Amino acid sequence: MLIGELSRHTGVSARSLRYYEQQELLASRRGLNGYRDYGPEAPGQVLRIKALLDLGLPTATIRDILPCEGTGPRAEACAGLEQRIAELRDRLAHQADELARTSRSLDTYLGENFTTAAG
Repeated sequence: MLIGELSRHTGVSARSLRYYEQQELLASRRGLNGYRDYGPEAPGQVLRIKALLDLGLPTATIRDILPCEGTGPRAEACAGLEQRIAELRDRLAHQADELARTSRSLDTYLGENFTTAAG
């Protein structure tokens, strides 16, 4: 499958597909003409990558996650992955709490220091 066809099947731009390759998230073979040729597993792989990116995971973490997915035996390299993802989740939850606290403080400040004209 050529890059344009993979892009159409997945809704992911060719530019993003090349980026995924650069980040070692996706692999292709090169034909004699130099064109990228993706295997039949590529659409599913691209959709998994996109879903993980949409979760906010960095590409380095995604690179570690992809071989650990599925129902087959997990490699030793996958052993600490669950903990790393949990730590990332916890850091994000802490950042969200901090942002919510800041937002509430701004609301209080606005309420105490500014008046709005009632229509």
